[in-house]
This record gives sequence, C-alpha cells and structure tokens, in this order.
Amino acid sequence: MASQQSPPPPPPPPAATTVMDLGNDLLREIFLRLPSLPSLVRAALSCRTFLHAVRSSPAFRRSFSAARPPPLLGLFFDPDGPAIPTFAPLRRRYDSDHTAAVRGADFFLTCLPDEDDASPGWVVRDCRDGYVLLHNFSSEQFAVYNPLNRALDLIPHPPNQLFDDSHGDATYLECYILSSKEGDGTFRVVAACHDESRARAAVFSPGSREWQIFPWSEPVTPHPEDKYWLKTATMVNGFIYWIHTNAAYMLVLNTATLQFFQMDLPPCLEGQDYLFQVGEAKDGKLCLVCPIDFDLRVWFWRSDDDGIERWMLDQSFQLESFFESIKCTMEHVELYIVDTINGFVYFSTGETFNSADSPSWFLSLCMETVQVDKLFQKPLDSHVVPYIMAWPPSLEDNKAHP
Repeated sequence: MASQQSPPPPPPPPAATTVMDLGNDLLREIFLRLPSLPSLVRAALSCRTFLHAVRSSPAFRRSFSAARPPPLLGLFFDPDGPAIPTFAPLRRRYDSDHTAAVRGADFFLTCLPDEDDASPGWVVRDCRDGYVLLHNFSSEQFAVYNPLNRALDLIPHPPNQLFDDSHGDATYLECYILSSKEGDGTFRVVAACHDESRARAAVFSPGSREWQIFPWSEPVTPHPEDKYWLKTATMVNGFIYWIHTNAAYMLVLNTATLQFFQMDLPPCLEGQDYLFQVGEAKDGKLCLVCPIDFDLRVWFWRSDDDGIERWMLDQSFQLESFFESIKCTMEHVELYIVDTINGFVYFSTGETFNSADSPSWFLSLCMETVQVDKLFQKPLDSHVVPYIMAWPPSLEDNKAHP
C-alpha cells in the first residue's frame, strides 16, 4: 500500500496592514479630509511618519490651506483704561481639536511682564501669523508673544530720533509684525509716525536688536492744519494702508522697500462718512469693504478692460433679512468692520448711541459662500483684533525638526 503524504502546511496569514504602512500620497489624501488646521497639527505631531508626509509636500500644504483656511480662534479686546487685554474665544463644538487649541494656548497673556498692581497697561497693536504685538505705555516697551507656544520677545521703544525734523507734532500711526516667509519663525516689527504733511517708518530686527529709521516721505497735501489727516491703518500682504480723512486716496507703505506712495479710493467714497476698511480677500487679493446701512459692499483692486488698475465694485451683501432672523433691533444700529482676512469679513453691530454699554453681535461673513456666522455677543469695546491660528513652522520647515 502506497504511503500517504500529508498536505503542505498553509501559508502564514498576511501581516495586518495598518495606517503606518500607507504611503505618503495616501496619508495626505486622508489628511485633506480633516476638519481644520488644529486637527492636522494634532495628527501630524503624533508620529514621525505623519509629520514627514505633511512637511515633505508644499503642494499638500497649499491644498490644505485652500480647503481649510487657518481658523479664527477668537478676538482680543482692549478695555478702557490700563489693563490686560481680554480674549473672547470662538467655540466650535463640532471640532474638539479646535477647542483643544484654544484651551491649550495662553490667551490670558500670563507670560507678559507685570508690576505688582492692577494696571500693567498692555494693549494689542497687531495680531498676525500667530503673533500678538503688544505695547506697554507705562514701561514704553513692546512685546511680541505667541500664545500657542508661549514664545515671548521684549522689544525696546522706538528711539526719539524717529520724530526728529518733524514739521509739527509727530503722531504714531501703527505698529505691525512682519513675519518671515521662510517658515523659520523669525519676524520684524515696523512702526510709523507722521506730522502734518509727511510720514516715516522704522523697523526693528530681533537679530540686531536695533531700530533702523528710514527717511521722511515726500510732503503730501493734507487737510490744512489737521495733524490727524490719516485714519487707522491696515496691513495686507506687506503693504500698510492709511485712509485719508478727507481726500479720496490712501497713503501706502511698502514694507519691503520702506517707500511711501499714494493710492486712489473709489470716487463714490470721497467725502462720505462711511467706516470702510482695506482688507484681504481669498488668495491674498486686495479688497475694500464698506458697510452702508445693512449692506456690506466690496471693491476689488484689479485691471479693467483697458488694463488700468482701479477699484471695481464686485459684490454687495444684503444683511437686513439676516438681522431680522436673529431678532436684532435695527433702529439706531450700525455695522462696524473689524477686519477682512482671507476672504472672511469680521464685523460687529453697535448702537449709534451708548454703544459701549449695549450688547453687540460679533459676526463673520464668508465672501465666497455668503454664509454669515454668529460668533458671540458682548459689549463693543474700543479696539478689537482677531486672532487667526497660523500654520506652525514645525509642519513646513525641515530644519526645525530633523
């Protein structure tokens, strides 16, 4: 009888495939479906494989930023009198990572130097690329602070030479943060002052720890005997825009060249007492937003059919029905533009009388989807600055984390 051979043993089962076995392309496809930048940061920092997938692809970072713009985490308010700025966080119940980012940051600004009294005197000058620029009037000191990683840099006050050769009483315009485009976490600070006919700028570099003062601009023709001929400024893509109080143009500072020039306003706004403001539309396009009654009208700076660049009315968002839906009493109510960043208009309501004592709605409008979101309701303080979460350098700078 022939011997019976036993069957060969079955092959071993294939090893289980985990998310760690996926290639970078598949990982990035998964990451594109995350709800927000805080979710991406949390996922990328969970292991080296995920971090490499994010940092190794500038195209992915551009795609994610286009689909999920850096989120608004809240707004800073400068209360009346010398006090620490307050922060009103934006709550996102559907996004636990967003909420965790707000909870984990130091929006109470506890790392700022303080005296043993109740009046430290810090006010917010600018919020940009994750930094908060603050000014202390009593100590004549500036501070650049990142609430997310608690990095603090103290900066001396600009020297008195900034005001030398003034034609009259020189007045501060604004101070702004100029963050590096290299993703290395470095920055500069630009300050500007003006007299009755000219303006000049100074730049502080943390590397040299010194202020560099630039020459006065060529004289312009402001309103006679009015040293306050410029309104509060706005910086968009490295250009600072000051709206003239009476004439139909703006004074503009190119922070790359530190040169001033003039730029026309829409003729229909000349002489009007509208509280319009320059801002940043999606993809960094320059826009101008003006509240007229309960409409938000938006102009874009672009070329016309003849190739001449000028302001062109693009959109008009009618919001009266929205305020009726939230039962907002519209009698003696105005709209105030807070800022326009990456295509989102942040604005508030305020009563024409006693607005500081009355609750105001703080809202956002997406110019692309025409969606209006209620952020929160609180009394309208004198100075409001949005804080937008920045793309962390650790997710894009390969030198930061080998």
